[in-house]
Amino acid sequence: MAKYPRSPLAPERFPALPVIAGARFATVAAGVRYEGREDVMLAALDPGTVVAGVFTRSATRSANVLDCQAKIARHDAAGAAIIVNSGNSNAFTGRAGEGSVAAICDTVAGALDLPASRVFTSSTGVIGERLPHDRITAKVNDLVAGLNEAALEKAAQAIMTTDTFPKGACREVDVSGTKIRIAGIAKGSGMIAPDMATMLVYIFTDAALSQPALQALVNSINARSFNNITVDSDTSTSDTLLMAATGASGVDASDNADFAAALEDVMLDLAHQVVRDGEGATKFVTVSVTGATSDADARTHALSIANSPLIKTALAGEDPNWGRVVMAVGKSGAAANRDTLSIRFGDITVAEKGWVAESYKEAEGAAYMKREEIEIGVDIGLGSGAATVWTCDLTHGYISINADYRS
Repeated sequence: MAKYPRSPLAPERFPALPVIAGARFATVAAGVRYEGREDVMLAALDPGTVVAGVFTRSATRSANVLDCQAKIARHDAAGAAIIVNSGNSNAFTGRAGEGSVAAICDTVAGALDLPASRVFTSSTGVIGERLPHDRITAKVNDLVAGLNEAALEKAAQAIMTTDTFPKGACREVDVSGTKIRIAGIAKGSGMIAPDMATMLVYIFTDAALSQPALQALVNSINARSFNNITVDSDTSTSDTLLMAATGASGVDASDNADFAAALEDVMLDLAHQVVRDGEGATKFVTVSVTGATSDADARTHALSIANSPLIKTALAGEDPNWGRVVMAVGKSGAAANRDTLSIRFGDITVAEKGWVAESYKEAEGAAYMKREEIEIGVDIGLGSGAATVWTCDLTHGYISINADYRS
């Protein structure tokens, strides 16, 4: 399925996702760009489903994103549908892109007897090429005929582009004596530096929530999960996260802390999988910043470290070059002081009080860098602000993948 070798950081296997009552899925090979693989997925959602979402704030976002944003807050008693294609992002395609979205929405709406306002679309892949939407609309009846409540794993495979493995996560949680299920899929490997949402992510639950309650929950957790990952500092034109709550369980989870915690687990799991599949990645890196003047400043420092090509290439070369961390903190624009700064690699204190730590031994730092999972810890020493972001290293594999992406 994947064009590139499976990431060494990939999970051992795709999880056994539970059936989400009220949601059915199908996939098909439409030949949008890829030959010999399924590249379109459809999710059909029962009447009563509410949908929430967050999207890229890119100024050049795709026609699909603009259409979803216009529809997301609406809710009626009708069902809903999500249709996604890989291979072409339908971004920077002008009015032709808008026409493609309208044609797909109208076709799906007619096939499922839905209003077009309840059909949400996503496209991912090459930017600037017109979407051959007729190849998708020609397959809609096949998709509808193939709808199956157990086909979410196949949907995860159909939305992949440069991904080396399909991404899925799930949790079950007891709410008022009833078992509630949450299951999600995601795609993403490169062009990952979220600004409001990230990549393509679809999450489903049988819990009942109002649309405003679901939207507020998604907004809040997204800020602590998907919006805190980066592979290459580039924000996509197509970033979309949609969550559907079918309500089939009959249990209201709007204000349930256990449900919120389970959803956060799912979103973090998927976000981390995207980083683990970063194009060419060999290291999964946690950057933790404490002691900043505010949480916002801590996040600014953390992203400066996580996005630094010099740091990311040092990680790839297993070089404990802590001076580059000093550089990234200093250039971030957030408040910092040389003489209060401390840096650690895992549990190894590397620098403190404006100088290399007396206890630090370069051999220990070098040995630590050979791990697949690395933590860079920085304490700014100015306040109580804290933030954590996740990233990966930058290897020649990233160049190889992106150099032939359209070929």
